[in-house]
Amino acid sequence: DDEDTFKILIATDIHLGYLEKDAIRGNDSYNTLNEILKCAKTNQVDFILLGGDLFHENKPSRRCLHNCITMLRRYCMGDTPVNFNILSDQTVNFNTTQFPWVNYQDENLNISIPVFSIHGNHDDPTGAEGLCALDLLSASGLVNHFGHSQSVERIEISPILMQKGNTKLALYGLGSIPDERLYRMFVNNQVTMLRPKEDQDEWFNLFTIHQNRSKHGPTNYIPEQFLDEFLDLVVWGHEHECLIAPTRNEQQLFYVTQPGSSVATSLSPGEATKKYIGLLRVKGRKMNLQKIPLKTVRQFFIQDVVLADYQDLFTADTPQVTKKVENLCYAKVTEMLEKAERERLGCPLTPEKPLIRLRVDYSGGFEAFNTSRFSQKFVDRVANPKDLIHFLRRREQKEDIKDEVNVDYGKLLKTTAVEGLRVEDLVKKYFEAAEQTVQLSLLTEHGMGKAIQEFVDKDEKGAIEELITYQLEKTQRHLEARGVTTEQDIDTEIRLLRDSKKNTTEEDNEIREAINRAKAHRLERGNEPLDLDISDELADVAMDSDEGSAPFPPPTRGRGRGARGRGGRGRGKGATASEPKPAGRGRSQKSSATTQSRSIMEAFQAPSQRSSRTGATTSYKVDEVTIDDSDEDISAMKATRPPPKAASSSTFTKYSSQSQSRSSRGVAFDDSDDDDDEV
Repeated sequence: DDEDTFKILIATDIHLGYLEKDAIRGNDSYNTLNEILKCAKTNQVDFILLGGDLFHENKPSRRCLHNCITMLRRYCMGDTPVNFNILSDQTVNFNTTQFPWVNYQDENLNISIPVFSIHGNHDDPTGAEGLCALDLLSASGLVNHFGHSQSVERIEISPILMQKGNTKLALYGLGSIPDERLYRMFVNNQVTMLRPKEDQDEWFNLFTIHQNRSKHGPTNYIPEQFLDEFLDLVVWGHEHECLIAPTRNEQQLFYVTQPGSSVATSLSPGEATKKYIGLLRVKGRKMNLQKIPLKTVRQFFIQDVVLADYQDLFTADTPQVTKKVENLCYAKVTEMLEKAERERLGCPLTPEKPLIRLRVDYSGGFEAFNTSRFSQKFVDRVANPKDLIHFLRRREQKEDIKDEVNVDYGKLLKTTAVEGLRVEDLVKKYFEAAEQTVQLSLLTEHGMGKAIQEFVDKDEKGAIEELITYQLEKTQRHLEARGVTTEQDIDTEIRLLRDSKKNTTEEDNEIREAINRAKAHRLERGNEPLDLDISDELADVAMDSDEGSAPFPPPTRGRGRGARGRGGRGRGKGATASEPKPAGRGRSQKSSATTQSRSIMEAFQAPSQRSSRTGATTSYKVDEVTIDDSDEDISAMKATRPPPKAASSSTFTKYSSQSQSRSSRGVAFDDSDDDDDEV
């Protein structure tokens, strides 16, 4: 600790006001914040860095705001001088307030410990003006709110540049943004982290983020590889499990610390770990993170019990088995209470009643007992008697049904945008993993993949249907030419024909021909003028093939080209309104091949393929459209080419200046175990 060393207290997810109306746990979050601020004052830190979710509610109660302001005023205001300077443009750093400068430089305030905080997902900005609870504290001069991005199209993260003695610190921050949107922005290179132009290698780069770190879905998290490699330390908020010891990302060469929450907001295993805050020391390019245990956090113990593992004591058929299960649960809860009492000795600040959760797996024919009656036995000993016991049943594996397809769809579809897998690749993988009973017999995997790609990427709704029709017609002509009659010979001949076309120029030509036919028919149907004089009696039209080959499937009962509709549901190519069906709308008899053709096409028919009942014509000229994906509006151009694939993770986020070489950078990390329990 000298004039060149930054001392920073790091905490995240305090969730002030959580369960404030609970008679037992109502003051837990307030007591913990008081301990954190007191610890900062005792250690004479330069500033406090909060990683989001200071408040649990988006609109905190008056009691919550009053307690927060009171504690910030008590511990963060005073005559102690602040020994570092801000070098960056503060109007850019603090762009959400009418007082765009750091609070300790305000001539009307007397700040001894500045607090810098980003917003989380619980206290995020809302409303037309985009204000959050942190903005109230910022306007009152108690907190410096930074990391608020006001644009949904592009994010530029400008650091707060600080200097203390010879140590230069660049503090980056990004408040909570919906994970799917931020993931997409990283993929599209719409997130930029600015760097100072002078002496880039001398800056210690500290980044605070509040997003999902663990993967909750294909894009419902932010991979560490998305962040820039010039960073030195990332303080990760939002995740409640305390993993405060910095871990090195070997690909990007920076460290990540996850302080976790300061109060347990859910009774899950991640919340049961011991809670810490961090005291970060930075001198030059070296850092040391000392973890400080929180003593006011309520103890939390969780245990799993699987009743099927206690067959030596009871089974599902044992007489009075429910009573024996209840006795077992009583013993387990008592054991956790005794452990909590032993650990609480010598810690007067720790609340007396712990949180206890016993998860009971009663699969295998067992029955649950009355949890309310059971909880009454511990109402004076635990802080959560209402949810002490949680019964759960493990999903039992169903027996395999004959001819059932057992495909691990999770492995096939487990992909992200950065991996660049195409639709046809997924189709190919599916049929490689599928059993023989569901393999394609008429089409090839390559052809089906191309047709689906046309449907997905170019919105070519007739591609799949046209490919099936084209292949069916060609196969029928081939069988007629061969003179095949028996069912077994037909199957063999179809298989030989299909295998002979795999990975050949003939296959590519057929696919291209089918797709071109689909486009031509779409344009033909779209450019035909509407006949407004047709009567309702001619609503059902018979659609015939324009090639005179195998007939198309009979149309369903759709509207004709009248004033209220455009075309029937049938999928013919040369349909006209001058060919009414016979009276009675009876279905004409078709050959078995036609029935098979219809069943195949109906299996692949999308609901959007059916004609709408509007009377307006459709224009197919190239035009500018707006795509609404619920998060933002993107201007795009309709084109015949598929959209480019997402860039790989190695090209994300190019910062404003040239990246330094990996060999010239590196952060010396002093992991001192002797300071683990130092206060």
